[in-house]
Amino acid sequence: MRLLILLFPIFFLCSGMNPETYREKQMKYTRVREAYDLKGKIVDKTLSAHSISPASLRIYLRAFKTEKKVELWAKNSCDSFYTMVKEFPICDLSGDVGAKRRSRDLQVPEGFYHISGLNPYSKYYLSMKVNYPNASDSIRGVRRHLGNNIFIHGSCISSGCLAMTDDRIRELYVYCVEAYNAGQEEIGLTIFPAKLTDTTYSRFLSRYSKYKDDVALWGDLKKSYDLFDQKKVPPTVRFLPDGKHEVK
Repeated sequence: MRLLILLFPIFFLCSGMNPETYREKQMKYTRVREAYDLKGKIVDKTLSAHSISPASLRIYLRAFKTEKKVELWAKNSCDSFYTMVKEFPICDLSGDVGAKRRSRDLQVPEGFYHISGLNPYSKYYLSMKVNYPNASDSIRGVRRHLGNNIFIHGSCISSGCLAMTDDRIRELYVYCVEAYNAGQEEIGLTIFPAKLTDTTYSRFLSRYSKYKDDVALWGDLKKSYDLFDQKKVPPTVRFLPDGKHEVK
């Protein structure tokens, strides 16, 4: 009996059984299968049009609150820069421009984030969790009252999240599954108050000059916006002890 116990794991190692891929794990859920049925071919066609292979897919997301848009940028893992492959309208987002600094303020966060997980059985159909609060939020927000559970999700109801509609989240979700399946470890997400062109940025500084916290954050986001527009590569961001950022 003891010999059988020892041989049991060896049998599986030698039987050629491979661990499940990320996609296979996700496809166990009905809504994910529905998303692939409805959007899989669209995703493949869109990536092919930009000469991007799902097998080496890397993606980066930029969200703009004023314009109510999410940009999807993608590349092959071996490529030097990203290409915008899709722009998704946001159906609903609550609050105003400015950072999220406490729970129940209904603000959509602003700053440098990443997708920390995919939820295939969300209350809002499908959802992608945002890693709010990040290191900066934890320093600059109201301690012990920061809130959490910020998502990009389906439906068209927001209380601090980016609500995309079920139809749009299906496609965005498939892109994320494919990127993780191809080996991407972290999907970056930068949330801006608006597209920070020089004109818009100057207008924000003038209109919201009393909001020092937001103005400081927007200065860091402006650096990120400009660097990405120049190089089409997400800049390196380091969180500083005072809650600000080193962006380069």
